[in-house]
Amino acid sequence: MPEYSAKQPPRMEPTHPGAILREDVLPALNLTVSETARQLGVSRQMLHSILAERSAVSPEVAVRLGRFCGNGAGFWLRMQTAHDLWHAERKLRDEIRKIPEHTAA
Repeated sequence: MPEYSAKQPPRMEPTHPGAILREDVLPALNLTVSETARQLGVSRQMLHSILAERSAVSPEVAVRLGRFCGNGAGFWLRMQTAHDLWHAERKLRDEIRKIPEHTAA
């Protein structure tokens, strides 16, 4: 049976989806935070928190963003997952090294 190894985590922090919205999407569409929140059907505060990278994109918000941008929910969820995983791996690095690794026989 072939052995599969995971790729090494990227050295650079993956971009938070809020940064993409803030820096690329909203300016390209010439929309305000309030108008974007209204069109998405979310509160302005929720959207602002995502744009400020204080909140994660939930599956529900990803579905809304996927429709809004026309690129599907998976894009937004994958971006959020990559960002969250990168941070978790660094936060838990020392603790994870103590966990024994098992392979199937």
